[in-house]
Amino acid sequence: MGSSRFAFFGILLLCTCSASPPNFVLLFADDLGFGDLGCYGHPSSLTPNLDRLAAEGLRFTDFYSTCPVCSPSRASLLTGRYQTRSGIYPDVLYPGSIGGLPLNETTIAEVLKPLGYATAAIGKWHLGLGHNGMFLPTKQGFDHFLGIPYSHDMGPCKNLTCFPPDVKCYGLCDINTVTVPLMQNEVIKQQPVNFLDLERSYSDFATNFITTSVEKKQPFFLYYPSHHTHYPQYAGIGAAGQSLRGPYGDSLLEFDNSVGHLVETLKRTGVINNTLVFFTSDNGPELMRRSRGGIAGPLKCGKSTTYEGGMREPAIAYWPGTIKPGVTHEMASTLDILPTLARLAGAELPPVMLDGVDMTDILVNQGKSKRETVMFYPVNPSEDYGLFALRLGKYKAHFYTQGAFHSSTTPDKDCSALRETHDPPLIFDLEADPCELYALPVDESDIQSVLQQVKTVKEQFESSMVFGESQMAKGKDPSLEPCCNPECSPKPSCCHC
Repeated sequence: MGSSRFAFFGILLLCTCSASPPNFVLLFADDLGFGDLGCYGHPSSLTPNLDRLAAEGLRFTDFYSTCPVCSPSRASLLTGRYQTRSGIYPDVLYPGSIGGLPLNETTIAEVLKPLGYATAAIGKWHLGLGHNGMFLPTKQGFDHFLGIPYSHDMGPCKNLTCFPPDVKCYGLCDINTVTVPLMQNEVIKQQPVNFLDLERSYSDFATNFITTSVEKKQPFFLYYPSHHTHYPQYAGIGAAGQSLRGPYGDSLLEFDNSVGHLVETLKRTGVINNTLVFFTSDNGPELMRRSRGGIAGPLKCGKSTTYEGGMREPAIAYWPGTIKPGVTHEMASTLDILPTLARLAGAELPPVMLDGVDMTDILVNQGKSKRETVMFYPVNPSEDYGLFALRLGKYKAHFYTQGAFHSSTTPDKDCSALRETHDPPLIFDLEADPCELYALPVDESDIQSVLQQVKTVKEQFESSMVFGESQMAKGKDPSLEPCCNPECSPKPSCCHC
């Protein structure tokens, strides 16, 4: 009798879940440092909404992206595969790039769509535009797209307004190219984009998407890769001048406000308890911008480096009634999001080599991670060099170290140093020394054992890594730069509408 009742309720639970699959909101900040949020220790950041998600959800201390710059980390997030497999290397994609995320790669949106999910992307795409928009989100599993197809500094910004009433953007951004467009699906809606009104447009779009999906009783996946807090920072009336950190803080506050609006929409539409909200960032802070570039907290260096500050990210999982409040020290990665969402939705995984693992047990039970390693590729990976670093449990081994221009203003000379080879590798205990200050003596027997394990894991991983054709190596074609008036002249200055 008891077992029959248990079986009955188990079937009832499965039926309930299958009748109402969970919704997913994936928030992806830009150039946000490990130490930039209030819930990660910043004393003057105003991030009340993200702090609330952290307090009521699960905050990660050991969460990683796969690359310390934009395009590769986004490719890995959406495919669950290292960027070297998909060919999104070296560096990033540009407005006139011929390549993009290959269409034979399977994104999270494409995993979920066979189950009837509505899918939308808002914000920064940065995975290619290509001929006739062939690499845009609407070609990669997303029903809807409102955003900028690449980074918002990839166009002249000297005369654009970034803060009200008419405070011009800081710096020049990229010149001799078209101004940055706002696109809806595959059509240019505005060029140049109006930064002061951009977040409101995104918020309205997201609200409409969620509301419409709920009305249709359709599960949804909303991907929101924000432009905040990448250079040049901007903010509209609701956040400009409201923070204690100047332009960077205002930009971060505006993103936080957007998060608050999204959560309120989930509550108002009655789906908050059936929605997983996951937040993280693409790479570490652009330290060269000083106070306009964010901070990595206690971590070493920042953007474009394979030190912890370049790739360890803040991450928060929020799902009322399913995820208990807490902090996890388990290792996890952006690679793990695709297999996790697939598991929660009951979707099939793509029939390819995946580098991500399911982290459902971490989220739901605050259990152990299935991930034992994290691999660190530089901005410009090659088969000749292979991995720059590898984390195995609490130990991190650096085979090569190299600083970067993006992190060059710090007093730490390692953050701007030239590439250096380490044989044997530098070994750090990240639990005792997350700042990577004190390399462990490699002549001690216990460290020798660690070195042998690291060597074995590295060899096994690199033997399984097949580098895809570099999409960046395909070059650029100025005629591919998006222009709202394609027949105008002279380009690129005539591309205004």
